Amino acid sequence: MRVSTPTRLALRTVALLYLAVLLAIPIVTILWRTFEPGFGAFWASIRTPAAISAFNLSLLIVAITVPINVIFGVVTALALVRGRFPGRRLLSGIVDLPFAVSPIVVGVSLIMLWGAHGWFGGLEDLGIQVIFGLPGMVIATIFVTLPFVVREVEPVLHEIGTDQEQAAATLGASRWQTFARITLPAIRWGLTYGIVLTVARALGEFGAVIMVSSGFPGVSQTLTLLVHSRYIDDHNTHGAYAAATLLMFLALVTLLLMTVLDRKRPAAQTVAVPTQTSGSQS
Repeated sequence: MRVSTPTRLALRTVALLYLAVLLAIPIVTILWRTFEPGFGAFWASIRTPAAISAFNLSLLIVAITVPINVIFGVVTALALVRGRFPGRRLLSGIVDLPFAVSPIVVGVSLIMLWGAHGWFGGLEDLGIQVIFGLPGMVIATIFVTLPFVVREVEPVLHEIGTDQEQAAATLGASRWQTFARITLPAIRWGLTYGIVLTVARALGEFGAVIMVSSGFPGVSQTLTLLVHSRYIDDHNTHGAYAAATLLMFLALVTLLLMTVLDRKRPAAQTVAVPTQTSGSQS
């Protein structure tokens, strides 16, 4: 369908206005409010013990969440694409559950399961505190970030097919050799994008985490909870803007890393099929 020049210009204008209202204006406002008193005030605000602890806790949750979701995300994607088993469609629907369920509901569910009077509440008698501690925050973050790796790797697996994997198996490669030398190199860019989305969501998660966190500064307060606490509880508007700016900086670093990795991707990727059979190892 051919679109006239005035129509194209009108559509572009509407799109730019839409992005400006939703993204550009709020971001510029936060940055202006953050640095209006000067960079020194911003630096002092993010160097408080509570801010440093929140920053470290957010990175710790990301460091735990990402490897777990990468491992189980790749395994789940392989099962959905390569496997043929009863309940495959049900598993696919469960993967998308975090997209449909409110994070608040996730937090309440975790309290019912892991709280003092929940199904697994007996762990507290053993000295293992899940709810209102780091384990509960990690579980909540893992749940809400579960789909990203799966849904980014799954279409890549469909695209590459099984020809090279079958060729490797014919030449005597084990399943692990086939995965390490054929499958993983082929899916690594989809996996990378899934990791970026997981990191971004883990850093910005609020609804599920606030339900399973005590919110005490220096104990179980992430950057998102710090923004909420400063703005709502402490009425520290500038401190909230400063913490929000720090969050935006982390998101920007994540996106820049993704861009750098994408530029380093070779134009044509070739994967060597292992020719060494299991019985001819030297």
